[in-house]
Amino acid sequence: MPAIQVEVQLSTHKLLEAVERLSLSELQQFLSRILVLQAQRKAPHLSVKESALLTRINLGLPLKVRTRLNQLVPKRRANTLTQEEHEELLHLIDRLEAAEARRAQALAQLARLRGVSMTTLMRELGIRTPRYA
Repeated sequence: MPAIQVEVQLSTHKLLEAVERLSLSELQQFLSRILVLQAQRKAPHLSVKESALLTRINLGLPLKVRTRLNQLVPKRRANTLTQEEHEELLHLIDRLEAAEARRAQALAQLARLRGVSMTTLMRELGIRTPRYA
């Protein structure tokens, strides 16, 4: 099938409206590609390995999971969780810890690749130590 090239000018507001219509899985794929693009633009001299590691470092929990955590944590602090909510919170915390472990592993790999300490790398990338619930 022949391809045609179409150039469209789209305001960021209209682009955001289009992105809002994406399904959750499409949104996650889109976000992943945006993070790669951002990493490439910030440092166009990055190797493929560095770009992949930066993508892993910047990839957080899905919005749905973060939202649910943000709903359950205040209830935990107020001691108003049901047993089911408590179990759900523990599961979500396990997911958060696994994601943070993968992130730390990617940070360590990138630090080794660049020959700097993790502390130096985090400072260079503007990464702060995460705050936990």
